[in-house]
Amino acid sequence: MNWLTLSDDEIMALVAPIMDNLMDGSTEINHEKHIRDFSDKMKNIVTKAELEAQCKSYQKALGIFTKRELMGVFRKKTDVRVFWKQWYSKSEDEFLAFVHIVQRHDKLEVVNASVS
Repeated sequence: MNWLTLSDDEIMALVAPIMDNLMDGSTEINHEKHIRDFSDKMKNIVTKAELEAQCKSYQKALGIFTKRELMGVFRKKTDVRVFWKQWYSKSEDEFLAFVHIVQRHDKLEVVNASVS
């Protein structure tokens, strides 16, 4: 089945748990959890030391992730990008959370993700 033809709700049922795990892993500074669904390329980029440094930095300044509000699901021929408004515990600012997912070998993989 082509997962890209699913409804937004069906795609979110697949993507939201991936993003929840990624964000929880970041909050917990748990590298193994954070990169669980990453592509091999992303796993090579996000090293344990790099994740720890980034998490300690943003948590000191902004706190931990709190609520997230879906802004949209964007489909391309081979992948999906999902965008949310994201908030932190120490800031009233709104941030943009993003995840880019492809399917490889019957598995959904994160090929890019960020909060800015």
